[in-house]
Amino acid sequence: MSEQRIALVTGANKGIGYEIAAGLGALGWRIGVGARDQQRRDTAVEKLRAAGTDAFGVPLDVADDASVAAAAELIADRAGGLDVLVNNAAITGGMPQTPTTVDPATVRAVVETNVIGVIRVTNAMLPMLRGSASPRIVNMSSSVGSLVLQTTPGIDMGPVPAAYLASKTFLNAVTVQYAKELSETNILINSGCPGFTATDLNGFQGVRTPHQGAAIAIHLATLPDDGPTGGFFDDGGTVPW
Repeated sequence: MSEQRIALVTGANKGIGYEIAAGLGALGWRIGVGARDQQRRDTAVEKLRAAGTDAFGVPLDVADDASVAAAAELIADRAGGLDVLVNNAAITGGMPQTPTTVDPATVRAVVETNVIGVIRVTNAMLPMLRGSASPRIVNMSSSVGSLVLQTTPGIDMGPVPAAYLASKTFLNAVTVQYAKELSETNILINSGCPGFTATDLNGFQGVRTPHQGAAIAIHLATLPDDGPTGGFFDDGGTVPW
């Protein structure tokens, strides 16, 4: 494609988000680095530019309406449109998080970022995505949100982070509903699981690198026009709901 593709990656200042930005940038894409923290955002942009990526910072708090609206305006002004949105920003809410002891405020905060934030950002960016020749939306989810895997005997999904886990199940459900509503458009939207990746989200306890964790998002962001929509995938293929 002769025209440069433009992507917004939320939470792109570190970890998997940064590696998604770097991976798409290496393909020649122009990358909007979405992040709340100005210093980390600026550092990420500088690092990406040093590696040859056409990157620009996007001040973005996915839990704030005004911030998201301003981000959409900035992208329209700086890039003139948007081809791909990767909803990567997320929080765990802290551990432990057992259902019988979790603070409802924690659940509310996690859902505000991990689900409502995705809806807020997606809807703000949709007008630009609709103008793209091959628009893609990638929602970074997790296999811990799979009800099938959580209820299959013999499969150990680890601790029970009630708020975080439920937020990913919720996100998957929202992804399906978007796919249904957008089925008559050329927008492909899917959930992706990065695997158990070592990031500050889990205290760097994962077994995969952020570079490996970013692979599924890059794959879903670059799907062909006849690619799947409304699915849940990891590097191995389809993840059960």
